[in-house]
Amino acid sequence: MAQVPSSNILIRKLQTISELAEPDIAILGNARIEEKQYQANADILRDGDQPTLSFVVLDGMIGSTKMTGDGKRQITSFFVPGDIPDLHGLHLSVMDCTFTALMPSRVGFMRHDALRSICDQHPSITTVFWRSTLVDAAIYREWVTNVGRRDAYTGMAHILCELIVRLRAVGRIEDHVARLPITQAALGDALGLSTVHVNRVLQDLRRDGLISTVGSHFHATDWSGLVRAGDFDGMYLHQRAADVLRQ
Repeated sequence: MAQVPSSNILIRKLQTISELAEPDIAILGNARIEEKQYQANADILRDGDQPTLSFVVLDGMIGSTKMTGDGKRQITSFFVPGDIPDLHGLHLSVMDCTFTALMPSRVGFMRHDALRSICDQHPSITTVFWRSTLVDAAIYREWVTNVGRRDAYTGMAHILCELIVRLRAVGRIEDHVARLPITQAALGDALGLSTVHVNRVLQDLRRDGLISTVGSHFHATDWSGLVRAGDFDGMYLHQRAADVLRQ
């Protein structure tokens, strides 16, 4: 199968949250993107780095992470193909989190000076990038609610619903089936749970007929039931195709 050009993945993602005029699509389509592969658990950027590049996720999944003083990891967000996890690095000179590949992943790097030039010359693209960072902030707020106020069962259902909606929006899954080779440890770090607790919650979701798993494939066998179990309302993702949120 032919590999999709890097810029096309970025454009498709941006089109899920905002309209893009043809001239803007052409500009983004010509943006220079240098690709690099990462193995699972490899860091792409580290807390304290002063990068001159931002990156777009092309394949796989990236987590933004923070470490406590005693070495415990908190994953604060998942990033899927088309996302630009560190776009804020254009304006913040020092990284305040680490970005880690949660599975074998391919990313594309874009120089900050090139991105600034595009934004200076094309205000409409600046607006779309700004909207993208605002959506990321909305996701952070929902994750704070997950960790702080939802129980483990609800939080797990919610995070699985979110991943399905985001992956479907960029054409990476169909019929609520996703290849998600995420470790239970990573799910635990996203929800503040031990791996033992994660395993128990996944068993409960399977027992209740909401999900099934075969190898690295996850299937929401009862989508409406999973949405109810997760207290999930996808409006915080601010996708243009609102019907995708409830399918």
